[in-house]
Amino acid sequence: MQKRPVLRFIASALLATTAAALMTACAPAKSDFKAVDITGAEYGRDFRLPDQNGQVRSLADFKGKAVVVFFGYTQCPDVCPTTMSELAEVKRQLGPDGDRLQGIFISIDPARDTPELLKAYMVNFDPSFIALRAESPEQLAALAKDFKIYYKKVEGKTPTSYTMDHSAGAYLYDPQGRLRLFARYGAGPQALLSDLKILLKSS
Repeated sequence: MQKRPVLRFIASALLATTAAALMTACAPAKSDFKAVDITGAEYGRDFRLPDQNGQVRSLADFKGKAVVVFFGYTQCPDVCPTTMSELAEVKRQLGPDGDRLQGIFISIDPARDTPELLKAYMVNFDPSFIALRAESPEQLAALAKDFKIYYKKVEGKTPTSYTMDHSAGAYLYDPQGRLRLFARYGAGPQALLSDLKILLKSS
């Protein structure tokens, strides 16, 4: 008399186990990513800034592409050019999928980083990359707060020879415009390439 409830319990357990296994197989494992998985973060969701050509840009402009956003400045001696060079190398290694990668450089030094200077700077890495700059110190401060990035002016020997301390990581967005990863500086181009391949496949 008790066999039927037991059989029903076993059948239900098997179905639940099978469903869980199928869901796990379909969803990309977080461990597949080399960068820090921040999917669902409540910050860094968008921006609205003019690029080096004066065109106001937002994430919606790049729907269908994986987007890498990096905050830096053109007179940065090491971290910024290294990061942008690695991003350009990753784009080349992606082959045909490189057209689906958008590199975005956001200046934390708009006082010196004029549109003309930003144009020349981007050409050094890849002509498809764009540079954005805030139009006021207040706009830059609000953007930094929204993206949880740090920047600070460090005075030099002359008024124009200062440097900038700043956060060195990059934000990665999937082709649907969702913030997914934070890539720490120093991880190398192969780690970035691996993560971008996963994001592009998810579109």
